[in-house]
Amino acid sequence: MPAIWERSTILSPSLICLDMCDLSNQVQALKQSGIEMLHIDIIDGHFSPSLPVGLDTIRQLREKTDLIFDVHLMAAENEYFVDELLDIGVQQLVFHAESERHVDYMLNKIHSRGVRAGVALKPATSLSCLEYILDSCDCVLLMLINPGYAWNSCEKQITYAARKIGDLSLMIKARGTSTAIAVDGRISIQNILDFSAVGASHFVIGSTCLDKRDIPGGVNLLRQSVEAINGSIAV
Repeated sequence: MPAIWERSTILSPSLICLDMCDLSNQVQALKQSGIEMLHIDIIDGHFSPSLPVGLDTIRQLREKTDLIFDVHLMAAENEYFVDELLDIGVQQLVFHAESERHVDYMLNKIHSRGVRAGVALKPATSLSCLEYILDSCDCVLLMLINPGYAWNSCEKQITYAARKIGDLSLMIKARGTSTAIAVDGRISIQNILDFSAVGASHFVIGSTCLDKRDIPGGVNLLRQSVEAINGSIAV
């Protein structure tokens, strides 16, 4: 398992915030800038009204880069997408607890292929749904905006983000698991500082703090800014 999973802070740029007409070059620019992980959102158009990127694009991209693929699946029916993504070759795969009828089965299926598995939760979903599956989750992804609505400027980051992260951190500590807390949705440099303090370790980075028009400069500025406010952070 890559050493990146052991880091206290992981930054994972989001594929859908890149130039969709120049993905190969932009992903290569991320790698050359020192980025090791790419966050990939797969949306089926039913779970959420958005279709940013398809499986064939991810399959072709897998052949062009050895970056770690961290996938967030947003689908009304998960199994087909899970099977395809496992065959493509991803390193972490989280799906929504709200749409999966057999959460424990799906976690076991992903783990059986040697892939890190976890669940994602919409902003208003209670942490109580994790009661019997937390031990099986390598990661829990907390959405801080409603999934699939990143394009909507009216969709603001939830006001209770820090409280929900803190509550999940307490739950993880009480259970003695090593589950990582990931957060996604309008993540800023200040968020990285604030949310690290309450237990988050994995941050999905989008246009709020990474400019796709200047990826090398954007990654460098992000690294400098994060290190300046939060100590030495490996990007």
